[in-house]
Amino acid sequence: MAIPVVDLAEFTSGTPQQKAAFVDALGKAYEEVGFVAVKNHGIPDATVAGLYSNTKAFFSLPLDVKKEYEIAGLAGQRGYTSFGKEHAKGSTAPDLKEFFQFGQTVEDNDPIKAEYPDNVQVAELPDFNRLFVSAYRGFETSGTHLLRAIALYLGLDEKYFDAYIHNGNSILRAIHYPPIKEEPKSAIRAEQHEDINLITLLVGASADGLEILSKRNEWVPVTSLPDQIVVNVGDMLQRLTNNKLKSTTHRVVNPAREHWGSPRFSIPFFLHPKSSMSLACLPSCIDASHPKAYPDATAGEYLDERLREIGLKK
Repeated sequence: MAIPVVDLAEFTSGTPQQKAAFVDALGKAYEEVGFVAVKNHGIPDATVAGLYSNTKAFFSLPLDVKKEYEIAGLAGQRGYTSFGKEHAKGSTAPDLKEFFQFGQTVEDNDPIKAEYPDNVQVAELPDFNRLFVSAYRGFETSGTHLLRAIALYLGLDEKYFDAYIHNGNSILRAIHYPPIKEEPKSAIRAEQHEDINLITLLVGASADGLEILSKRNEWVPVTSLPDQIVVNVGDMLQRLTNNKLKSTTHRVVNPAREHWGSPRFSIPFFLHPKSSMSLACLPSCIDASHPKAYPDATAGEYLDERLREIGLKK
């Protein structure tokens, strides 16, 4: 399945007509598919390459070294989470992955800094944290532009989301799916799920495997070109828009047997707002044909609920 492709440069530096066409194309893609591929996204190739090389180096460290970066009490929100700890909502089978999470770095004396644990410093890899900060900022910038386009599509002020995502609770997650060494119990590396956040930006997964559930209830592979990022709607945006923009169900499947010996690396950026943002359904998305589908909740309350559902928080 070739997912819709949009050019972010048309929004950020195009003519008014190009900007309007981008808004319309992005909004329709999120209503109809839930995923888009974005070119001219603004994240340098060198940053992406450095991110993946350091991710591979980290997961190559001995397990006892990696476990030194697994911090109790943080529900996996910073540092390392060992293999098999997370599962999809509604599933008891653990996903076949380990991961490392990097969060917000507050640099402007915003009091919200007190809400966020410090990022975990990886001593063995001197460039690791610098590269993650750089990539994090790049994803924030791209995500801000995409949310501005979404705001316009929804009839909101273009900068509706800006204050909520500045110093927001976004997460950059480096994932490692290890090689398959014996007949797996399931064909699935990461069970079907929807993301928690507003939008997810994914750059350069190292192997195929991502599939989305189409409106025909068929699993179809997602492919994008190397110079594109894949961006999907998360549950928070679905709640806010009262299901106008749908959070697409997706999963990661095992490769063909001849590729079992190859690991898979993936680095999604989960764009979260500040915990205080209300996810109450927008009045403009509620009418007689679309009654309010969700109770009011803040982003922080909803995140806490979901972290418990997927086994990261007790």
